[in-house]
Amino acid sequence: MKRTKWVMALLLAAGVLLGGMAAPAAAAEAPTLERIVKDGILRVGMSGDQPPLNMRDRSGKLMGMEVDLAEALAASLDVDLRIVQKPFGELLPALEAGEIDVVLSGVSITPKRAVDATFVGPYVLSGKSILTKSSLLARAREAKDLDESDLKLVVLAGSTSESFARKYLPKAQITAVKNYAEAVDMVRQDKADAMIADMPACFLALLRFPHDGLETLTQPLTVEPVGMAVRANDPQFKNLLENYMTAFDKIGLLDRLYKKWFEDNSWVAALP
Repeated sequence: MKRTKWVMALLLAAGVLLGGMAAPAAAAEAPTLERIVKDGILRVGMSGDQPPLNMRDRSGKLMGMEVDLAEALAASLDVDLRIVQKPFGELLPALEAGEIDVVLSGVSITPKRAVDATFVGPYVLSGKSILTKSSLLARAREAKDLDESDLKLVVLAGSTSESFARKYLPKAQITAVKNYAEAVDMVRQDKADAMIADMPACFLALLRFPHDGLETLTQPLTVEPVGMAVRANDPQFKNLLENYMTAFDKIGLLDRLYKKWFEDNSWVAALP
């Protein structure tokens, strides 16, 4: 009997000790969430040049579906929003370095990216398409239809479009640039035969430059889920974001944002 009481007392003491250690352990697993709560700021990284997901209007103010989504997240967390603008190719490295808390910038969810980051979503579906002045290229149905040595293609540096082009179009001449505006201008000025990009970027170019003879595919070459990226070592923050995204979906917020930015083109008039 005394032995049983001694064992129970030892187990109880161990439980108290483990309980006391639980809080620091949990804190160690939630570095991002702890910082957000402490500072009262959610730092969201985006490129600022991926319409209709994120872009600047004539006054220089950021707008787009992801800007609205970031504002909804910050409001739900009851913290201030700080948008950190960086070139697309620098966003995931900045996330890993702890400079930002989450990336909302048209990031396609891929196995390669999921090695170093965790994704929440998707909140929109995209796919690889092309922007071109060539009616022949606009009828392409597969990547092999674009894999010609005399074709000059332009892509966004660090994007899945660049990876796609370099993998499936090895014969083509590929130029990587820092933003979509530069890529679109290269096609408009006949410096490139086509831009390989996500479908929304191609459709936007058609809306912005209706008299430049631009065309795009009727069906994308691929289908890609787009989600928000967070650091892989913070499961509690990921879980929190997943809960909010589920709530946003249930109340219809994601549908409203999609219709606002993908189906209603009235916002195009605000672009510079």
